[in-house]
Amino acid sequence: MDDRSVVERQLGRKPRAFKRVAVRCPYGRPAVTEQEPFDDSGEPFPTTFWLTCPHLVAALARLEAAGGVERFGRLAAEEPELGASVEEAHEEQRRLRPDLPGGVGGQTRTGGLKCLHAHAAFALARPGYALGERILAEVEPLWPERECCTPG
Repeated sequence: MDDRSVVERQLGRKPRAFKRVAVRCPYGRPAVTEQEPFDDSGEPFPTTFWLTCPHLVAALARLEAAGGVERFGRLAAEEPELGASVEEAHEEQRRLRPDLPGGVGGQTRTGGLKCLHAHAAFALARPGYALGERILAEVEPLWPERECCTPG
């Protein structure tokens, strides 16, 4: 099965603006994809890296539901190292896709966070992103322990 088909199975729909797999899980399946700046209809796609691993998507959804966006936004505002890492990640996102103005997750304003999924995907695809790595550190286990969560 090709990567696009696996990603479609993971998402439960056809992927928009799919470019390639950027990160694979330990089982060899797609975990993060790299997206084109625009989809086939010409609509902008908000972020370069998209989380597709169902295990990670669910874990990040739980973290967001527990107030994670606000909490990590506060941490980035309070801890200079984390705040600087967010701004560096936004700048790197803009360098990767100069035709779209947004940072990680399509963020266009300074400060605050929009989506933990986008920051986690960015951290997996671009190691060294401190805030994204802090977010991922709260996902236990990072990967399913026995087998891939994507069937067949």
